[in-house]
This record gives sequence, C-alpha cells and structure tokens, in this order.
Amino acid sequence: MSVLWLVVMTIAFAIVQAMVFGHFNFKKLTYTRSFDRSCAFEGERAELLESIENKKMLPVPWLRAESRIPKQLHFEKEQLDAHEVSGGLYHKSIFYLSPMLKITRHHEVLLKKRGAYLAGSVVVTCGDLFSMSKREKHMDLDCGIIVYPKILSEDELPDPAHKWLGDLSVKRWIMPDPFLVNGIRDYRAGDSMKDVHWRASARTGDLRVKVHDFTSDPRAMVILNIQTSDNQWADVGESETENMEQAIRIAATMCVRALNSGMQAGFSSNACLAGMAGKGECVFVPSRAGSEQTNLILTTMAQMVLHRELSFQTYLDGLMHLTGEDILILSFYETDEIRGKMNELRMRGNTVDLLLLKKGGRA
Repeated sequence: MSVLWLVVMTIAFAIVQAMVFGHFNFKKLTYTRSFDRSCAFEGERAELLESIENKKMLPVPWLRAESRIPKQLHFEKEQLDAHEVSGGLYHKSIFYLSPMLKITRHHEVLLKKRGAYLAGSVVVTCGDLFSMSKREKHMDLDCGIIVYPKILSEDELPDPAHKWLGDLSVKRWIMPDPFLVNGIRDYRAGDSMKDVHWRASARTGDLRVKVHDFTSDPRAMVILNIQTSDNQWADVGESETENMEQAIRIAATMCVRALNSGMQAGFSSNACLAGMAGKGECVFVPSRAGSEQTNLILTTMAQMVLHRELSFQTYLDGLMHLTGEDILILSFYETDEIRGKMNELRMRGNTVDLLLLKKGGRA
C-alpha cells in the first residue's frame, strides 16, 4: 500500500510541477542577443552575445534557445552546438536558470564573407523537471551585423590600381589657386611678397603669408562591371563568384585609400542591393569626402548582390550625367561598345581608365 501511495504521490507531483512550470516559465523571463559591433571587415572576428534573465523567485529547470544563422558566420569553438543545415547553421544553447539569475554567453564568430547578416530569429523552449510539459516561443530580435569587404594590402592590389591612385594624388597638388586662401602661416625664405598678409603681419609684428588652397579637387568614381562576360545574364556563376568578390575587394580598397588621402570618392555598379533584383535600380554612391562616405560605400558594397540588373553598356548610358570625375572602370572584359561609352564619358569632361581584371584578381 505504501508503494502504491508513493507512486500516486510521485505522479501527482509530476503533474503539478508540470502545470506550475508550464504556466510560469516564461513569466518575467527575458532573452536577448546581439553582436558586440554593428559592422566589421571580412576575415575579422566578432562576438555574439546571448543574455537571458530570470526575474522571478521560481527557477527555470531548463531552457533551449535554437536559431538558424547564415553559414558565413562561423562559430569557432562550438562546433558541437552549431551544425550546417540547408545552407545555414543550426545553433543551440541550453540553460538552467535559478531564481533571480542572469546569464550572458559570449560566442566567438569568424566573419567569412562580406554581406549583411541577420541572426535574430530564435525559438526558445522551456520545460519542467521531467520534460512532461514543453512550451516554446518564437522571437524576432534586432540582431545583425554588416560585414565589409576586406581591404587589400599593397601586395594584393594590382599595379595599375596603384598607378591610378598615384596619378590622382599628384593631380590634387598641381597648382595653388591664388584666390582660395586656406589660412595664414609664418613667412619662409623664398615666399613671394605678393602673398604677404599685411594686416596679420602688422598685428603680430612678424611677416605672415597666405596659405592657398588648390585648384584641383579630384573626384574618384570607381565603377564595377558585375558581368564576367558580355553575354552573362542575371547572376554571376558559382565558379566566378570568388573572382567577383576579389574585384569588390579591389574596388573597396581603392575607394577607402582615396578617401583616406582627403579626396572625394564614389562607387557604382550595374549590380543591385539585396531585395532589389528586377526593379531596375543599380548601385550608385555619388562622390563625396569624409568618414561618413567611407561607411556609406562599404555598407553599400556589403549589401550588394552578384546580380546583373542592367547590361553594362546600358548602365554606362545612365552615367552620362557625370562631369569632372576621375573614373576607373573595373571589368573582366572589354568590347568596342564599352570603349565607345568611355569616349562619350571623356567628351563630358571626365577622365576614364579601364582596369582589366583576370582570374585571381590580377590585372
């Protein structure tokens, strides 16, 4: 009789605890996740932070957080908890939460490829002591990271690209404009007396001369042809993907170096941004200067997909409004039509060069 009573009490306890935990597990329970930064460069590492807090006096016997994460975000130290499923990663974290407890876990992630990635879709499952009752909750959290294309080193950048950037740098400092005054400095031997600022000299008691700004202010526009051949239609072939990714890295490096040198820079391509395929809208970032322009160009490149939105000849027709730009075209091929469009751009007051790329990112 005592054994039967013990069995009955055990069953009753199991049923009661299942009802209690099933009702209260998600009460005063918060789960959040985020990356330690909003953007990073291809090949760098970031941390995915998981935080869960139980704000009630009742424990949570077990909690499982499951999510699918793009495979380009590689979990370096948790391969047992991250498995590749249907082109993505299935990631799982299991917690036990005592009353009034907060747990934060740090997952190191290798950013393998440029892109804009979301990792905020999570299914949280809670259960009781005997897993008799399970409840799950789907959460869409604001968790994402933008991966910029890698900035290449001196050795990785093709020689013609070095020459083009060098020519722009020289062009910038060719001739000072006598009508543009950028400041005042002390007189130096060899300075022209016509540049002396007489009022400033009288005020300070020493000769001061005007510092002139420069007439030439290059505007570098890097144009990337997303096609690998003249007859390509729609998306870049899988075998050519890495070659095109290297071309994007070259374009990013050239834009960043021009901007870091104080020049204006812009970027355009006959590709489109993610989610915009088939709408006829191609990538175009006008030439400007400053750190905000650097972030804008790199973010645009991260969000760009390898999809030919317009044929390159048609796209160049839409750029005939450009004037006074120093244009560099990155392309894996050239045709008479492309050379003709380049001449039309020159007739509108632009300088236009073609950097012909080959497999492996060389020129």
